[in-house]
Amino acid sequence: MKIEQIYTGCLAQGAYYIESNGEVAIIDPLREVQPYIDKANADNATIKYIFETHFHADFVSGHVTLAQKTGAPIVFGPNATPEYDSIVATDGQVFQLGEITITCLHTPGHTMESSCYLLKDKTGKDYALFSGDTVFLGDVGRPDLAQKAAHMTQEELAGILFDSIRTKIMPLADDVIIYPAHGAGSACGKNLSKETVGTIGDQKATNYALRANMTREEFIAEVTDGLLPPPAYFPMNVKLNKEGYENVETIINNAKALSAKEFEIVANETNALILDVRNENDFAQGHIPNSIFIGIHGAFAPWVGALILDFKQPILLVTPEGKETETIKRLARVGYDATIGYLEGGIDAWKNSGFEIDTVNCISAETLEEKLKEEIAVFDVRKPGEFSAEHLNEAPSTPLDYLNEHLSEFPKDIEFYLFCAGGYRSMIAASILKARGYNNVINVNGGFAAIKKTGIKTSEFVCPSTLK
Repeated sequence: MKIEQIYTGCLAQGAYYIESNGEVAIIDPLREVQPYIDKANADNATIKYIFETHFHADFVSGHVTLAQKTGAPIVFGPNATPEYDSIVATDGQVFQLGEITITCLHTPGHTMESSCYLLKDKTGKDYALFSGDTVFLGDVGRPDLAQKAAHMTQEELAGILFDSIRTKIMPLADDVIIYPAHGAGSACGKNLSKETVGTIGDQKATNYALRANMTREEFIAEVTDGLLPPPAYFPMNVKLNKEGYENVETIINNAKALSAKEFEIVANETNALILDVRNENDFAQGHIPNSIFIGIHGAFAPWVGALILDFKQPILLVTPEGKETETIKRLARVGYDATIGYLEGGIDAWKNSGFEIDTVNCISAETLEEKLKEEIAVFDVRKPGEFSAEHLNEAPSTPLDYLNEHLSEFPKDIEFYLFCAGGYRSMIAASILKARGYNNVINVNGGFAAIKKTGIKTSEFVCPSTLK
């Protein structure tokens, strides 16, 4: 028996390759599926089943394409209503895979079709639980995503999740391995561990939501407390995962390599979004006017999903040379399939053709320290939790996630300064603001990490509800 976790850091997502005696099961595959096929071929094995733990919201799964390429059936848990051929399993249904078995455990609450898959070894012993978004390491799945589809409140869904965990997961032996669908960085939970593999026993001891004496009411209150609104792209990803989608290879083939002149013409004719995925420092030093920066080296796909609200708007790419196909794939992972072309030769081709370039003014944290002796406008675009932990008194919280809601707070008549933790997110914010006419924005290089190394005073935020 072989179990391989295939973890994708950008999405904080774990897919699984399971092989036994020449038969393979894939759980929650990414949209580009050739690597799974290659693995099976290397093992001289056949992909027999494709298991989906639920209709994912944070990425487009590869189940549809993988089924088309291999003929393997897609398996969902009870209550799933996919619009393509699949097996909708019953609770407790057993699937034979070589010398082992995989049992569907219906665990609704995150969504109503959410299911875990329990692997039993060839002796029949419970060995591993592929827990999807039901139980993570350190947390459980958020119960607010399926409210509309289930016609329930998040509190009602949280109550169902409590029952699922108590009746299906906590009775399992402590040595059963947990393989979750996500780790730290995913928006599918709020307190996920950086670890990606654990055990039932570890989670009973450390996961706040799996406390032995926790009441249903306590679970509902704690699981729903502090939930931030889900990213805007989640509903579209659910729709694609439920209804089906185009093969990512077709999307790649549809994107054209464009000379600088062709790029300019297509941009004007299509009103395409120009997305620059290079390093933030390279973007600052020179970029196509009105382009948006989201660097491919960071949490690229989630930020694309959070900030580009129109799935159908054509996209033109500016990438590091050789990263064109990778960028198109990573956009498609979160349902952005409208990439129509990329700048052949990268930004150098644009510059060498004599077209206008724009820059982002940047300063060091030490320069900011000097500036703060005067009355200046400075903004913190980190997440609310980061702001709460420590911040500058002079800088209000204007999280990148909700930048549109804070536009009126940024001045257009004076210079203002942006920072995040390290510089990646503040450059995203600066690019968006510049594209909207805020040409007086200045980025703080190195962000809060660099600021803390100066003499600038920082403060901790104390929530009034914690005061005694």
